[in-house]
Amino acid sequence: MNRLLIATAVLALSGCVTTPKPLQGEFAAIGPREAVQQDLAGERVRWGGRLLELARFDTHTCFLVAGEPLADDARPYGRAVAQGRFLACRAGAYDPAVFAPGRQLTFTGTLAGVEVHEIGGGFRLPRVEADVVYLWPEPLGSARVNAPSPYTW
Repeated sequence: MNRLLIATAVLALSGCVTTPKPLQGEFAAIGPREAVQQDLAGERVRWGGRLLELARFDTHTCFLVAGEPLADDARPYGRAVAQGRFLACRAGAYDPAVFAPGRQLTFTGTLAGVEVHEIGGGFRLPRVEADVVYLWPEPLGSARVNAPSPYTW
């Protein structure tokens, strides 16, 4: 009986998904592909995805991201259908060892237009002037443990 009660409580609590406070707010329902096709500079967006590359400059850092749809808690779905690449830039220096390629990020900010980047011949990428750079913790199952094999043959 206690196990049933505990299982019910866990299921009930897991249904309560909340967006982290820094990522809450009202944002335009547009994605990176729409932002390239239209002049949407000035729109507030919340985008996320997997980090492809980090570029540090004197006064700011830019993140090249493969955009992914966001879940209810604003976390990228993870390996979901790509929504197009985008740049997100923010003042300050970010550590490339912490913000490593493949990490999941969510940004909030204002669209600042489109830039052309020489990635395989040149792509037009929307640029977000980020207010928030949210680095998601790595999933618990992502760490690999190399234990000795119990089988010696």
